[in-house]
Order: sequence, then structure tokens, then C-alpha cells
Amino acid sequence: MSAAVQALRAGDLLILPTETVYGLAADAGNAAAVARIFEAKGRPRFNPLISHVFDAAAAEAIAVFDDTARALADAFWPGPLTIVAASRPGAVCDLARAGLDSVAVRVPGHPVAREVLAAFGGPVVAPSANRSGRPSPTILADAVEETGRFAAAALDGGACAVGVESTVVSVLEGGVALLRPGAVTREQIEGLVGGLHDDAQGHRSPGRQTTHYAPDAPVRIEATAAGDGEILLGFGPGVGEARWSLSPAGDLREAAANLFRLLREADRERPTGIAVAPVPGTGLGEAINDRLRRAAGFVG
Repeated sequence: MSAAVQALRAGDLLILPTETVYGLAADAGNAAAVARIFEAKGRPRFNPLISHVFDAAAAEAIAVFDDTARALADAFWPGPLTIVAASRPGAVCDLARAGLDSVAVRVPGHPVAREVLAAFGGPVVAPSANRSGRPSPTILADAVEETGRFAAAALDGGACAVGVESTVVSVLEGGVALLRPGAVTREQIEGLVGGLHDDAQGHRSPGRQTTHYAPDAPVRIEATAAGDGEILLGFGPGVGEARWSLSPAGDLREAAANLFRLLREADRERPTGIAVAPVPGTGLGEAINDRLRRAAGFVG
């Protein structure tokens, strides 16, 4: 653990487990370190990065929260929700915010991430530890395979419990907008704050490229069967082979946790393509389908 914190303080990169996916982490206030993340990921443009902090008080040190933001933080932190709010000056470098006047912040729930954040004492950016556009890593080995050569240290937190990136909401302009679906669902957020505003601020959120989370093999969604040379990722009882099922029981949480791992494992078989059976779009299924549409090259 001390080596991990020392790496951050030295301006080096760290592979960090969270409950969502493994991140490639750096000191959010160190522009040179943040630039190394973009270089390591081959990120095609400077999208804003999420600043991870230990608690809500640390979040309010870098972001301006209103009562709605505090209500969201109280309900869902620590956990897989990112809040985009007006930025306070100083703690998060311009590059990490992509030059915007807003900052994306969350309090992760993974105990290893929380221990690092407590010891480091400042915000840490940690986008997924994959090359840009590739499926996010949910186990340490996949993270190391993707970007390990750029990291000075790596921490093993086991398999990520959630398996898809955090939900991102904006609390700017007097309302709440859903910028990226995730494990905290639209229904949960609406149950707390009421109706959501239209998403007109997608540029403030990471993970919004047209093609994203994609393996090398082409992805075909809403598939009822595998074509020649394809692997079918099934969902629900009796759909496809058990080995390649996102969830044989049709459980959305299980499907989310398995999504990126199975995309990677299928890709290693060098198929002509990866077909994915229909997944319901309600609840957590909204986030799963968002990732699948982007993996297939469609804007969600």
C-alpha cells in the first residue's frame, strides 16, 4: 500500500481496483501525471476524468455542491455514482477537467481504493485501465495486460463487483441530468430527485465516444443466434452456451459483472465476430445496453 501511495506522490501511475472497474490512477492535481494517463491509454482526445476522493467532505473541497448534490451523495456514496458539479479552483488540474468549469467526482466503495485515498489525502483520477476504446478491465490481470507497463505499482482488489463504470449525473443548471448510465439506475435517481433533465452536457462526462468498450472482433447486438465463426454471448435460460452466458438466470447484476470479462475472453478466441443476445433495457440493463451499443459502434 505504501508503494502505491508513494507512486501517486511521485507523479507516477497506479493500477487501482474499484468496485466498478480497474482504474489507471494519478494525482488529479499533477498535470504531468494526468498527461501520462492519456499517453498510456492512447486516449484520442482530452475527455474529462473522474476525480476519486475519500468522502463527501473531500468532494466538496473540489466541487460546489447544492442540496441536490448532497442528497445524491448521502444516498449513493460510497458507491458507483459520479456527480458533475461546478469546480472549485486549485485541487484538480485543468487537463483532468478537460478545460471545463466543472469537475466529475465520486467516492468509491472498494476498500482498497478507499485505503489509498485516505493515505494519499487528495483527489485521484482513475479512468479505466485499458487502452482507449477497449473493454474495461475487471480483474487485475486484464488491467496489467492493457496498461501495466506504464504503471509504477498495481494493487489487486479481486474481481470488480459491479463490472461497469459508474453512473454519471450532472447537477449543473438547476437540475439533474443523466450523462452516463451505470449501476445506480435511472429509476433510483428519479426516486430521490424526481424527473431528470434532458442530457445536453454529455461533453462533461467520460465514456461517451461513439465507439468505446470495443474488442478487436466486431460486436453485433440484439442477436438471436451466432453467425458463422461468431461467438454468442447469451442472456437468460437456454440462450447460447453456458460458458458464454452473461447470466444464465437472466440476472442483470450478474450480466454487468460478466460483460467486459466475457467480451475479452471471446475476443481471445479470434472469432469472426461477437454476437450478443438481447438484454432488457430497464434498470441496470440501461447501462449494459449503453456499453454494448458503443462496443458495436453506435452512439447510445
